[in-house]
Amino acid sequence: MSEGAVSAGVLLVPVLVLVAMTFALLLWSGRMRFSAVGRGEVKMRDIALREPNWPERITQIGNCYQNQLELPVLFYVLVAFVLVTGEGTRVDLVFAWAFVAARIAHAAVFVTSNDVRKRGPIFVVGLGVLALHWAWFAAGLYAF
Repeated sequence: MSEGAVSAGVLLVPVLVLVAMTFALLLWSGRMRFSAVGRGEVKMRDIALREPNWPERITQIGNCYQNQLELPVLFYVLVAFVLVTGEGTRVDLVFAWAFVAARIAHAAVFVTSNDVRKRGPIFVVGLGVLALHWAWFAAGLYAF
């Protein structure tokens, strides 16, 4: 392993943290939905075809979960590419943790106040970190 290189196991830790948060949101959302149906707050016929008839709080948590299946996909692909090419460095690790920290902060705002004025800038920070990470990766592949 060259100087500055990181092992696959180390680089996968932020990925596993983000995956764990995604599963936690899925389970939270599912539990809330199941309970709402069980209490009769929501009728199966009103949501059977994904109609948006869930109570606001359930929709909020569900949307936060769904959001973890959007932008983070580009993160997962990038980490996979880094691992496949064997190009993982400490810089990649810093980018990965910065992205995951932004996603955790974004989710924390999403499931609490859901204040878009706070959530939006955090999203942009995560997006910027991810875009820079992609640029770093591409530049490393094609450096002459």
